[in-house]
Amino acid sequence: MLHWIRTNRSFLLLLLGFGLFRTAIADWNPIPSGSMRPSVLEGDVVLVNRVAYDLKLPLTDVVLARLGEPQRGDVVTFSSPQDGTRLIKRLVAVPGDVVEMRDERLFINGEAAQYDGAEQLSEALLPGVERPATRLTESIQGHQRRVQWLQGVRARSSFGPLSVPAGQYLMLGDNRDNSADSRYIGLVPRERLIGQAKAVLVSADILGHWRPRFERFGQAL
Repeated sequence: MLHWIRTNRSFLLLLLGFGLFRTAIADWNPIPSGSMRPSVLEGDVVLVNRVAYDLKLPLTDVVLARLGEPQRGDVVTFSSPQDGTRLIKRLVAVPGDVVEMRDERLFINGEAAQYDGAEQLSEALLPGVERPATRLTESIQGHQRRVQWLQGVRARSSFGPLSVPAGQYLMLGDNRDNSADSRYIGLVPRERLIGQAKAVLVSADILGHWRPRFERFGQAL
């Protein structure tokens, strides 16, 4: 065993360095669900900047240094405060914000989101299962993103008002009727943040015979 380690130590050091890089600096994250449609799709593999906010001790949530502040509108990966599952959502409210949702309309610090650019389409939930959907551009607090709602799917369309405490963040999926976000799992503590999703590296239509979606390769988030 020792002879094998000595013989392959260069390769083992390379693997160790690669592992530390993925757990501390940058990572890629396959997307298994449609909770962030239309911004992020099932089958996307996104690049995650793990040092966008904090430098952490590899393989832990121990913060060694704060490097940046999470901002409204960021697409963020984090560990669910409910069960530790890695999730990807949009950061909607930061500490000190008062956030509310009334019948799907978002309010932040008393400002109501504006919605325009309505688009009607059919969305695949599972292979062979589709629902009518409405997509709109949501504009609030200087940020815009395409969001969508699904017909015939029940979700928590109203909550709050809620004051976001220090060290906590409110996350919502862009696919508002198909997302296990802060409406269900609660606010996300800063130490649970993994990093900021920056771009789609590669993508394949996992609901449609795994065809590559070349148009999404390299797309910024």
